[in-house]
Amino acid sequence: MTTPAPGGGPAEAELPFFVYGTLLPGEPNHDLFLRGRTTGERPAVLPRALLYDGPGYPYAIEGHGRVHGTLLVAAPGIYGELLGLLDHLEEFLGPGHPRNLYERVVREVELPGPDGGSVRAWVYLAATAVTRSLRTGGVLIPGGRWTTGRTPDAS
Repeated sequence: MTTPAPGGGPAEAELPFFVYGTLLPGEPNHDLFLRGRTTGERPAVLPRALLYDGPGYPYAIEGHGRVHGTLLVAAPGIYGELLGLLDHLEEFLGPGHPRNLYERVVREVELPGPDGGSVRAWVYLAATAVTRSLRTGGVLIPGGRWTTGRTPDAS
C-alpha cells in the first residue's frame, strides 16, 4: 500500500530511499546527488509497480509488475539535506501538489538474497497527471529495469 509523504513526522523521518533511474550507481545523478551522502547501497525491488520510459529518465507507477533499483541509506547528519536535494531533483513540491512531477511515497521494498526481507522506503512515483499520460500513451520498460547503455547489475 502506498502512503503519502507525511508532514515530516518522526516516524518516517529517517527512511531509506529506493531509486530506479538516474540516481542508480553508475548513472550521472548518482555522483551529483549521492556521492558522499550515503552509507549503504544495495539492490532492491519495488513490487506492484511498472516502469515507463521518460525524457531521459524513467517513471515508476502503481501496477502489476516489479521495478528493479537500489536502496540507499543516508549518511549520518545529512538526511534533511539529502531529502531536500532529492525532492528538488524529482520536482516534488509537497503531497498532492498540482505541479509535482513525482510524488514521494512510502512503500515496502524487497531486498533480494539470503538475508532479504522487506523494508519501508521513500519512493518517487509519477504524479497523478503524469501517470494518466503514461497509462494512455507511455512506453513501458519490459522487466522493470532502467538502463542507459550500462550493463544491468545482478539485482
